[in-house]
Amino acid sequence: MTEDAAQWVRHGYGGLPLPCRWRPTCTGGAIIDHPWEGIRLGLLARNEVRLFLTSLAILFVELMLIRWIPANVKYIGFFSNFLLIASFLGIGLGILLGRKGGNPRLSPFAFLLAGVVAFVYRFQLNVQIDSQNELFFGLAENPAADLNFLVLPFVVGLVVALLATLALPLGPLLKSMPPLKAYAIDIAGSMAGIALFTILSAVGTNPVVWFIVAVALVAALELGRRMTVWTVVNGLALAAVLAFVVVGNQGKSDIWSPYYRINSFAVSSGLVHLTVDGIPHQALHPLGEQGIEEFYEQVYRWFPDRTYPEVLIVGAGSGSDAAIALAHGAGHIDAVEIDPKLQQIGIERHPNQPYSDPRVTPIVNDGRAFLRTTDKKYDLVIFALPDSLTLVSSQSNIRLESFLFTEEAFASVRDHLSDDGIFVLYNYYRDVWLVNKLSTMLEDSFGHEPLVNVYGNHKAALAAGPLVASLPNGMPPAESASGTPALTEGAQPTPATDNWPFLYLRTPFIASHYLAAIAIVLIGALAAVAVAAGVTGTTIRRFSPHFFVLGVAFLLLTTRSLTSFSLLFGTTWLVNSLAFFGILASVLVAIFVNSRLKMTNPTPFYILLFASIAVAFLLPPESLLFDPPWLRYLVAAVVAFAPVFFANLVFSYSFRDTNTADMAFASNLLGAMVGGTLEYLALITGYQALLILVAVLYGLAWLFATRVRLGADRELTEADEGEAVGPPVVPAQAPLPT
Repeated sequence: MTEDAAQWVRHGYGGLPLPCRWRPTCTGGAIIDHPWEGIRLGLLARNEVRLFLTSLAILFVELMLIRWIPANVKYIGFFSNFLLIASFLGIGLGILLGRKGGNPRLSPFAFLLAGVVAFVYRFQLNVQIDSQNELFFGLAENPAADLNFLVLPFVVGLVVALLATLALPLGPLLKSMPPLKAYAIDIAGSMAGIALFTILSAVGTNPVVWFIVAVALVAALELGRRMTVWTVVNGLALAAVLAFVVVGNQGKSDIWSPYYRINSFAVSSGLVHLTVDGIPHQALHPLGEQGIEEFYEQVYRWFPDRTYPEVLIVGAGSGSDAAIALAHGAGHIDAVEIDPKLQQIGIERHPNQPYSDPRVTPIVNDGRAFLRTTDKKYDLVIFALPDSLTLVSSQSNIRLESFLFTEEAFASVRDHLSDDGIFVLYNYYRDVWLVNKLSTMLEDSFGHEPLVNVYGNHKAALAAGPLVASLPNGMPPAESASGTPALTEGAQPTPATDNWPFLYLRTPFIASHYLAAIAIVLIGALAAVAVAAGVTGTTIRRFSPHFFVLGVAFLLLTTRSLTSFSLLFGTTWLVNSLAFFGILASVLVAIFVNSRLKMTNPTPFYILLFASIAVAFLLPPESLLFDPPWLRYLVAAVVAFAPVFFANLVFSYSFRDTNTADMAFASNLLGAMVGGTLEYLALITGYQALLILVAVLYGLAWLFATRVRLGADRELTEADEGEAVGPPVVPAQAPLPT
């Protein structure tokens, strides 16, 4: 430890160095607080390792919060992409605040994490139905879920602060080595974070394990700094948070699937109900149960003399629909359920044990993906209440079942029906217009008016297919159908399509509560950036419009690409994780290309990018659903990934030549935050139209890179003079921590 380095060590004695005779140890003329002060674990102190671990920890904690918070505070689940926006903002602010070496020895991370945990435990939602006569549709009808609207900005603020503390060392680390090398290590760490969380989800771990891993990663980062008394304090604080999480989970019977926090409870009659994320979701109905919903048996009452040799049930859940089909003589059932834990509960606990029947084949898959991969014909296809309470990812408004309820999906069901087959769907529908919308979509897809039975004001069963089309006068042989309810007011519902897969929107629009939430977050973000810039003395000219626009464009592009992946390959958690992993892998490939080509003009990359966007626009995902499957997957992967790859070529080219890597990265992340809010435009335009906006934004980025230089873009290839604080950073030498 040199004299110069000692000047940069902030001691634990009010910041003032004490005379050597008052110190426990003095070594080499340097003032040392404790015998262990100045000690660092060599490998963990290296810049490359610290950057890798920082990126890994940031991505892992981000995924953990996005997964854990909505599962407990369901109000946040309806705004889950706001947690992603908060993460981008937090990382950007962390880079801003840490760009001059600011990284307090008493880390606020543990205290902020404790605040998040305490908040989640305080507002955790767990609704139970007291009797079989009580109906529960969602948050709107139950006072237990009546949370204040301020919950959202409060959680967003906590997540921003938490991620900002993790990102404090990111700026100096990015500037400590050549930009492309730093970017490659950052991406590798992010990929490791995704892989680690995916593995933990695959093996069914619970949040206690996630928090242990998160605390271990942060502890490793702490050990990479010079050890002082504050190292011990930070370690004890992290241990206390972990103990808080462990104690808070004691006695809980939560089952964590890749999608939900699942619990079970029994009512007085003995009927077992399952809740997901604290909301009643389904029940394990035994055969012959009194008071069971009418729609389960509706198709069998319409056609009492028919049997169905081949049956497909999508949304088979815990097995009640399969048990009823078996009781009515089904020859064979393919029971498709996307959540493996829900299906396993049915295998173990359903009173009629339908999954143990040799006539039932349990399948864990997305329903749309299964239809695409099978050539079987079915006599009966049932969509059995496949309404999820979660989104495919935090980066889009697509629900797990969104692509099941589009006109293209109904057409796919039609193609899998036998010559006298029938398609049935039933659910609790809260509004007449929703039943009307589904009826219209069925008529558009099958070419005839469907059978519709409405029970009260909220439940309905609908049916279409060759069997219905062949009915004389459109009426079934036994029980009659009530018909599609007429709309007495409001606009005619817009059919859901693969491009606009929003079943639960009556017409294209953005709800006022989303607009209000976006406004609050953007205003808060602007204020936070202004404060962070003021604290660090960062002027507006240090921000990069070029990298900011690249961030906006890339977030929109990846949102649209992930939506395409969900449609083409399924909405399962594994597909989503692999898609994210593939996007980051394409970044590494782009970095390798730019490090080898040494091009001096980015225009060719932009031309390739615009061409790939044009191809993706002219070939929407639904047009790629052709046979043979191997060719479909190959073409779909190329069309979907090509724009992402060329966009990464564009970014890595600009990043290669920047001398302000920290501010370029911060500007890019803040742009990604804005892109996350613009994603809501898809609720109006559909996802395909986002490509037009993406192309315009990349055109603007090209102008900022080649024609119109503003702010930090003027110095894109010039030295960042006057920004150094303290000793100059030498590549491969760890920046001196404060």
